[in-house]
Amino acid sequence: MIKLIKSTFHNEQETKEKLCEFIKSADLLSFGPECKKFEENFAKWQKRKHCVLVNSGSSANLAIVQALLNENKIKKGDNVGFSALTWATNVMPLIQLGFNAIPVDIELDTLNISSRKLLETIEKHQLKMLFITNLLGFCDDIDEIRRVCEEKQIILIEDNCESLGSKYKGKLLGNFGLASTFSFYVGHHMSTIEGGAICTDDDQLATMLRIVRAHGWDRNLNESQQAKIRNKFKVNSTFYSRYTFYNLGFNLRPTEITGFIGNEQLGYLDQIIEQRKKNFYELAVPIYEKKDKYFAIKYDHMDFLSNFAIPVVCRTQQIRDELVEKCQDKIEIRPIVGGDMTRQPFFLKYMKKFADHFSNSNAKLVHDQGLYFGNNPELTSEEKEIILQVF
Repeated sequence: MIKLIKSTFHNEQETKEKLCEFIKSADLLSFGPECKKFEENFAKWQKRKHCVLVNSGSSANLAIVQALLNENKIKKGDNVGFSALTWATNVMPLIQLGFNAIPVDIELDTLNISSRKLLETIEKHQLKMLFITNLLGFCDDIDEIRRVCEEKQIILIEDNCESLGSKYKGKLLGNFGLASTFSFYVGHHMSTIEGGAICTDDDQLATMLRIVRAHGWDRNLNESQQAKIRNKFKVNSTFYSRYTFYNLGFNLRPTEITGFIGNEQLGYLDQIIEQRKKNFYELAVPIYEKKDKYFAIKYDHMDFLSNFAIPVVCRTQQIRDELVEKCQDKIEIRPIVGGDMTRQPFFLKYMKKFADHFSNSNAKLVHDQGLYFGNNPELTSEEKEIILQVF
């Protein structure tokens, strides 16, 4: 069986040995210097001013929505658009925190929202925010999406959990919106076992994210930030200052283990994404040439494609079903991410009225006729040959 994921980390044995030594020698394993070091390192790699490390990519999505709510950038009851083809925890925070979650359809040739699809949605629903997913390493015309959002005063946030390292028109995905979220879960481009982050260039938002990450208190802010917030709320006592909760938050903190592994794995990240790109061209290009069987996915508009997994959208559901049977006990496959979110039970329970116009969407077609197989740096030549024979 060719698995989606082979190893917990890149260069796993050496990383585990270093991790064991770190655990034995570390003074503390709760949030500390390794986490802060990773935040600095990852912000530099991503070319953003701030990185806020959290315990998962899903927590990153939750944290950014809560931070924007705390900052009064959005308010409960607002319409927030999201990519209809995505992962559940991109949508769930919108519902959990009291927003109208408005699905935006994707283009079939990129699997992502385009400015055209966004404008179609805006004609029906006035959006306050767009939480776009850069799916599987791809994007559509995200520069034009950004322009539309600026013109319509829509806050643009990117879920970049599957597109770490991808570039479009000279810019890394994750750097088009006000902020972006990342996942370091096992099997993603870079693994810290569990882990995630939010990146932004906005100082005020980064401060609020750190407050949201840790109960709503100021414990992980620097001294000047602490002084500012304590003066604002007239918290003068050292005794009370460590246990004053300034805004709504959660406990989304990572551990020093997360930070340490992240710092180790960052050293391999360029190598990892280069291999993922190479695998994609070796596998996807010949598969997509079978135009009688599969819809072609566009990728030549990307400067650098850091592919997460290789999607295959079949011309018919019968072709998809036959592929599923062929892959059994040979190749591990999955639906394309979480499929069409408007068909998921949680969405139908809480947001059914926004799912009704989606009966003939591209997201539905991908849900019914699509699948993906893994792309990881450890795929062998023999495994690639088996994949090509099957597909």
